[in-house]
Amino acid sequence: MKRTVACGLVMGLAMLCGGLVACNASNPGLTDREKPSDAKGAGASPNKVRPVAMPALAATKPVDYPGIHNAVTYVDGYISGSMPEGDAGFDTLAGMGIRTIISVDGAEPEISRAEARGIRYIHLPIGYNGFDDARRLELVRATRDAMAQGPVYIHCHHGKHRSAGAAASVAVALGLANPQSMLERMRVSGTAAGYTGLWACARNATVLSKQAIDAVPGTFASVSKPSGFVQAMVDMDVVMEHLYAIEKAGWKVPPDHPDLVPAAEAGRLADLLRNSAEGGRAKSQPAEFAELLRRNAREAQAIEDMLAAGEKDVAKLSAGLKLVAATCKDCHVKFRDVP
Repeated sequence: MKRTVACGLVMGLAMLCGGLVACNASNPGLTDREKPSDAKGAGASPNKVRPVAMPALAATKPVDYPGIHNAVTYVDGYISGSMPEGDAGFDTLAGMGIRTIISVDGAEPEISRAEARGIRYIHLPIGYNGFDDARRLELVRATRDAMAQGPVYIHCHHGKHRSAGAAASVAVALGLANPQSMLERMRVSGTAAGYTGLWACARNATVLSKQAIDAVPGTFASVSKPSGFVQAMVDMDVVMEHLYAIEKAGWKVPPDHPDLVPAAEAGRLADLLRNSAEGGRAKSQPAEFAELLRRNAREAQAIEDMLAAGEKDVAKLSAGLKLVAATCKDCHVKFRDVP
């Protein structure tokens, strides 16, 4: 998905980047795209799909492929990008010769599509505010072992922020790059300056010894089930994508998504926000956190009410969606995006 979703995952509330100091990034990154380079790819996939050229290591803009967006090579054989979309995305990765996919997103990976192409999936979710030392060690061990088998693709949802920060930190920890060069690759990915925890994880990364890496258990799950609040954030992420598609269709049912009911999607978002405001996670945070969720729920409810009443003013409906997005951003800045 190419559009940044206002209500992204808030895994970072549970995973603080232990021991790392937040940093300020002056350049949030590039947003233009390059076409795939003509450089030879890593080879055909196990299904013998059409070979696909990997992004060039020196590329200064992210590359889009069928079903894959924001692809950036961090070191040879190690690519960061978006969540694979459908068969096209997995065919692209197979064509590159990818043998292992590591997901740092909270959503459940599509294991069956990967396995059908002989690709292994590893699921190690991280937050927008970075990751602690335990998760860093797991990512390093998983990546090192996987790279011994062939090229590795690491992804989050959009491929701009979390996967970029993880790839940069891991590459340094494995001694494959220095922090400054990896910060530059994060700028190519388009990592937003506001995700200070992710930048800090890369900026403060150091080379890990073989003994430290070997001490981490080498078995990793293909799916890590998120807990209640995190799952709610995953669901909100999906609903916001639906609402943006509905908005693009003039606040009507999108032709390519006929199962979407506009009012029902807005109502679903309002319910998710209301329930989250009353849950255990909200009660463990400052009172402002729950109040922002409640305000967000009221804004989503207003959109549902307008749609249910047959509102035809698309500008008014879009203004309501902007309010929802603005409140999400306020909450993220205060409670999600910082270490």
